[in-house]
Amino acid sequence: MSAVHAEALARDYRAAFLRYLPRRSEAALAAGYDLGHRAVEDGVSVLDLAHVHHAVLTEVLEQSPGGDVRGIATAASEFLLEVLATVDLVQRASSAAPARQQAGASDADPADA
Repeated sequence: MSAVHAEALARDYRAAFLRYLPRRSEAALAAGYDLGHRAVEDGVSVLDLAHVHHAVLTEVLEQSPGGDVRGIATAASEFLLEVLATVDLVQRASSAAPARQQAGASDADPADA
């Protein structure tokens, strides 16, 4: 991932997470899902997403009062899972495709061969 693309991803991730953090609304969580969808379309790896998540979480923790670490960590986990949901869906679909193709080939009528 290029440095420019990494900066844009970090900026968008930070903004979406900071919108989610105070109220933990479904609309703000949906922004995380959309971010994950864009990341998949752009070919961003899970490792790159994890790196951005960690960097943003570290920034937020450093700027927050110490008493809410557990709440921030819980929100960060919820948000990351939503971001990764699209990655998981794509990965499952990719791994299921060969099995469907093989099943389709074995269901073919031998008379058609």
